[in-house]
Amino acid sequence: VLQIVKESQQQHGLRHGDFQRYRGYCSRRLRRLRKTLNFKMGNRHKFTGKKVTEEILSDNRYLLLILMDAERAWSYAMQLKQEANTEPRKRFHLLSRLRKAVKHAEELERLCESNRVDAKTKLEAQAYMAYLTGMLRFEHQEWKAAMEAFNKCKTIYEKLANAFTEEQAVLYNQRVEEISPNIRYCAYNIGDQSAMNELMQMRLRSGGTEGLLAEKLEALITQTRAKQAATMSEVEWRGRTVPVKIDKVRIFLLGLADNEAAIAQAENEETKERLFESLLSECRDAIQAVREELKPDQKQREHSLENDSGKVSNIQYLHSYLTYIKLSTAIRRNESMAKSLQKALLQQQRSEEDGKRIPRPQDLIRLYDIILQNLVELTQLPGLEEDKNFQKEIGLKTLVYKAYRCFFIAQSYVLVKKWSEALVLYERVLKYAREVQSGAGAYTNSLKELPDVQDLITQVNAEKYSLQASAILDANDTHETESPSQVKDGKPLSERFETFCLDPSLVSKQVSLVHFPPGFQPIPCKPLFFDLALNHVAFPPLEDKVEQKAKSGLTGYIKGIFGFKS
Repeated sequence: VLQIVKESQQQHGLRHGDFQRYRGYCSRRLRRLRKTLNFKMGNRHKFTGKKVTEEILSDNRYLLLILMDAERAWSYAMQLKQEANTEPRKRFHLLSRLRKAVKHAEELERLCESNRVDAKTKLEAQAYMAYLTGMLRFEHQEWKAAMEAFNKCKTIYEKLANAFTEEQAVLYNQRVEEISPNIRYCAYNIGDQSAMNELMQMRLRSGGTEGLLAEKLEALITQTRAKQAATMSEVEWRGRTVPVKIDKVRIFLLGLADNEAAIAQAENEETKERLFESLLSECRDAIQAVREELKPDQKQREHSLENDSGKVSNIQYLHSYLTYIKLSTAIRRNESMAKSLQKALLQQQRSEEDGKRIPRPQDLIRLYDIILQNLVELTQLPGLEEDKNFQKEIGLKTLVYKAYRCFFIAQSYVLVKKWSEALVLYERVLKYAREVQSGAGAYTNSLKELPDVQDLITQVNAEKYSLQASAILDANDTHETESPSQVKDGKPLSERFETFCLDPSLVSKQVSLVHFPPGFQPIPCKPLFFDLALNHVAFPPLEDKVEQKAKSGLTGYIKGIFGFKS
């Protein structure tokens, strides 16, 4: 049962979450099965219902009929669940289709109790029935009944996975992983407070994967936070307490610490990047919700600014806080990407062997440009213009990232052998680094997460010595190549017979003997003739050679009748 269901789902739309396409496939397959088995429900004029009974179970395709009926109803329910986000009335239709799917699953389980069905199919039919029952109870928010059904389904699939080979067990283990988040969410609603942490760990273990499991985890975590957010009423930031009345903002702020912990525990860069993107997306949604609240409150905010001597309103300060979170997260994401690029720069030879694109210092320069732009936006947040500590802290962070940006610009100049420009930029890096060290006395804690400036100073000093040595060697090479016996002025061999010089290109495949193709030379053009006599030529008269046209019309006709001709 499970293998047939999974193969059909993956091949007909559910790989991309297209439930409507899968429902159409189930309908077409049902029609084909009824036609093949001659099990039609009447004709085009009259419907005659038929039921599959144990007596006619001579072919396993009769069981497939019931299974496709259940799958069609389930896929329609899942399609309606997607549409119910914008049209809540469709939820009633969703529950109706899920009940229909459970009814078909019950019939399948009853038919599989026949002696003609093997033990494996009987167990899979029971697990399928338990899964659909759990989905129905889950939508009805009957958490205890849903948890019992899901646990029954999980137990059967685990036993089946242990009873067969590893290749066959993969399918059962995947279904167990799919229903585990639902079980933990039901446990949380029953009263298990540790379930939320387990949901977060499941999302972290899912890594960079996408699809139904990841979407289900995100939806369950959001629902869990929505229940916890009812108790959250305010947030404190930089010494000011702000009330939080928007539900979407409450949910985001409640899950902020969990998201940051998940990012810190991420095992690879791909997982970390996906978690960063998820956090930024949630933050943008929260900012949009606050922005919508700001629009009708524009006049009141202006009035409060006048009365409070420049102090921004609570909703504006909350907007600044969320914007600070968004920009800080973007900075950390770009810094994480920069670290991975720096590691790749140290392994260039291996990348060349693998045929992959080699990272360049210019890629890092672009990332640090974006970070510096984000820092500029941080200094312009409403409500923080007069916060001197905040401005000083952002200024120190700007110097750190400027130092790293200058360092990689110098690295790019080294690659093209512009030694003087690179040396000047290295000196600029040291200048920025010393400024950070001199001003970081009271802000040591806030600069802990930034790259270490002392390591950068050590690296720059080493690079300066390497640069000076490379510049001296390059100057010697240039002097040697410009000796009189090796000077090459670019002329072909045919034009420098009288001058001796060592030209290695003469024994190569790209030897320059003559100019080819030859250059253009001026030649006299074809003369132009102008006929000036034509204007003075008089043509002979031609009246006697031209026949006069006979007169026509009514007058000519009458004259012709009476013999009057001219």
